[in-house]
Amino acid sequence: MKILLIGNQASTIILFRKKVIEQLVSRGVSVHVLTMDYDSEKFQQISQLGAVPEQYHFSRSGMNPLSDMINTFALSKKIRNIDPDVVFSFFPKPVIFGTLAAKLAGVKRIYNLLEGLGFCYTAHLKKDSFKKQILKNVQTFLYKVTLPRSKKVLFLNRDDYHDLIVQNKIAIADAEVIGGIGVNLNEYAYSSPATDTIHFGMVSRLLVEKGVREFVQAAKLVKEKYPAVRFSIAGAIDDNPGGITREQLDVWKREGHVEFLGQISNVKGYLTDLSVFVLPSYREGIPRSTQEAMSIGRAVITTDVPGCRETVRHGSNGFMIPPWNVEALADAMMAFITDPQQIVLMGQESRRMAEEKFDENVATDKLINILLENK
Repeated sequence: MKILLIGNQASTIILFRKKVIEQLVSRGVSVHVLTMDYDSEKFQQISQLGAVPEQYHFSRSGMNPLSDMINTFALSKKIRNIDPDVVFSFFPKPVIFGTLAAKLAGVKRIYNLLEGLGFCYTAHLKKDSFKKQILKNVQTFLYKVTLPRSKKVLFLNRDDYHDLIVQNKIAIADAEVIGGIGVNLNEYAYSSPATDTIHFGMVSRLLVEKGVREFVQAAKLVKEKYPAVRFSIAGAIDDNPGGITREQLDVWKREGHVEFLGQISNVKGYLTDLSVFVLPSYREGIPRSTQEAMSIGRAVITTDVPGCRETVRHGSNGFMIPPWNVEALADAMMAFITDPQQIVLMGQESRRMAEEKFDENVATDKLINILLENK
């Protein structure tokens, strides 16, 4: 049996699909991988997992319909040459155009995973711009065209299924909500958080909808009362339409309330150094970084929005606050500062929740059983 995975970047294949590839290969499945970028180092790592990596050409954020059409036919030719029994696409653009290309190539078993609905479906405090409304309508139309052609569409949370499929009356063959993709509970083992110098941190691309602005503004408020408290963000600038500009980042760096660490390689070490993990996002699938922080035993502050609300039981392993609310975020942070024992107790509860909901082995088995059904 041969399965083709279609993603966006080689790095995300390593980050999100490593366990799946290993398990498929161990079961004697031939695995091929297509990504939009060519990263020789990551391609070598994918090869070492037992899969065959190859590049296909698409712009991650470009919106040229003619270019997308040409690239879809080229991708279809690649798929036809690989001749897979199953095509499994994830992230919005690979889902849309990977499905079309796979259908053109004559593949009958096409599976899609939407790990969040992305920029167009993420609500902001201000009304969406006309351009964003147009983009959302175009993307919804493309989903209406492509998703009915897949055997099953997978979601990480029920809100995404409802907001995309039910609200837009998209007639798909089948759907399943599979929950978080999980984390290696042994690799991300529990460690006791520091409470002497309290450190709040995020792991996130520098996007507006991740709540980066709110985090910086809340840090400023907290530091007025508690100047010794640390704040940091691990993540780089992104070319996404909602990306923080270089100019804004430079202003924040000069203000000095938050340490901006850029892209880091040792996420586990960074999370271990935190006292409390924060993600004031506007919408998620189910964030991997939060799952990892929970596994390590970190209390969580996050927002009451799709994807994030699956990671916090309010008052048990952290605090769930309204989106876009700087004051509520600062208050949640100060609740930990004034009662640091809660950092430890809620962190322990996060670990218990991770064991209960986010075991990578359980999540991987669930996904593989779907891909191999009717083998």
